[in-house]
Amino acid sequence: MEKPLQIKFNSGVQEVTESNWTESETELAQRAFKIANERETRTLIQYACQRASEIKELDELWQLHDFLSSKRHEIEGKYDNRMSMLVFVFAQLLKEGWLNLDDLTGLGSDKLSKITALARML
Repeated sequence: MEKPLQIKFNSGVQEVTESNWTESETELAQRAFKIANERETRTLIQYACQRASEIKELDELWQLHDFLSSKRHEIEGKYDNRMSMLVFVFAQLLKEGWLNLDDLTGLGSDKLSKITALARML
């Protein structure tokens, strides 16, 4: 069993743990996870294509390569789909703009409040 992470708020301490996810919440979470990943990868592909079309020098090619390698590492690390991590992942994706609250409609109010509180803290 995972040890709860305690986060201090002005009004006290709120535990952030692996919550019990209902079947409908699990399906919604998988859908939201996929939506955010597709949004971010689509944006990255568009950016890479634009940058690639502007390359004139070999050094610019290696810069693009380094940028993409860095982004690959960042994205692969960010999209952790373990149920115990989704509250944190969704908070980060919300903060970065890859998800919005409408994408999470249907999650329990306890999960939504944890996600929005964490997003404000990031």
